[in-house]
Amino acid sequence: MAERRWTVMLIPHGEGTSRSFSVSIAVLKLVLGIAIVVAATVLAGVAGVVTRAVDVARTEQLQRENAVLSEELARLDQRITELSDTLAVITLRDEQVRLIAGLEQLSADVRRAGIGGPSGLWPERERLISEGGAGGRRALGVAMDLDALLRRANLISASFREAAESLNSHVRRLAATPSIMPTAGFLTSNFSALRRHPILHENRPHEGLDIAAPYGTPIIAPAAGRVTNVGWQSGYGLAVTIEHGFGLETRYAHLSRTAVTVGQTVRRGDRLGFVGNTGLSTGPHLHYEVLLYNRPQDPLRYVMPNAIAD
Repeated sequence: MAERRWTVMLIPHGEGTSRSFSVSIAVLKLVLGIAIVVAATVLAGVAGVVTRAVDVARTEQLQRENAVLSEELARLDQRITELSDTLAVITLRDEQVRLIAGLEQLSADVRRAGIGGPSGLWPERERLISEGGAGGRRALGVAMDLDALLRRANLISASFREAAESLNSHVRRLAATPSIMPTAGFLTSNFSALRRHPILHENRPHEGLDIAAPYGTPIIAPAAGRVTNVGWQSGYGLAVTIEHGFGLETRYAHLSRTAVTVGQTVRRGDRLGFVGNTGLSTGPHLHYEVLLYNRPQDPLRYVMPNAIAD
């Protein structure tokens, strides 16, 4: 069987001689195969060039991004250092405030808990170490520093809250402490477990102070509180009672008239009434009592001296 062949004729449009040539199927296949190989080689080369160009561009972009991130991490390191210095100053102030508030200083173990490394497991830690390279390890260091700073800040915040609550309690207690004399005059009888009663002529406890003063001398509150009783009481005559909180209560007896009502809130220095001679009394004076949880106390124990050193 004769080999099949292809005949190609070339016919010019103008003048000229037509030409023809024939190609066998085997030669045609060989030429096509070579053409395909050449085309594939060219395409592979072009693809390689394009890939290398993309890789170079991507590498340059990553280098620029890494440079930017490195600069930002350096700035964060600087900020963290500045914040750490600020927290050190605040920590010193916290120690001073706790001292003023009458609180114990935080132990070294507690303060170390707010400074050490990260607590617990960080899911991203191993990934940053294994896959992040130098930048990842640096980022991990920044994250650890931030975590430590946050715990220190939370520790100081809690300490300040505790100190503030303690100081507020001290302020309320001081405001409620009867620390001044309730009227101007001179003492005629001190607090005592037993004394001779000037009217009844028998030995009885004297559970307060007697302050002699001219009739009508103003009587003021020695501390903040709430008026719980105003009126006549057996032996006391016209009297006023104030509840100050913290278990403290004060009583003012033998008044000529009062200047407050039951339920009224008073501050230190507010007028309560006026010196009189009502009840069992031998002359114008104020009988002044201080009770702590209903137990009589010596009022002079609460009166502050006129001069207090700063």
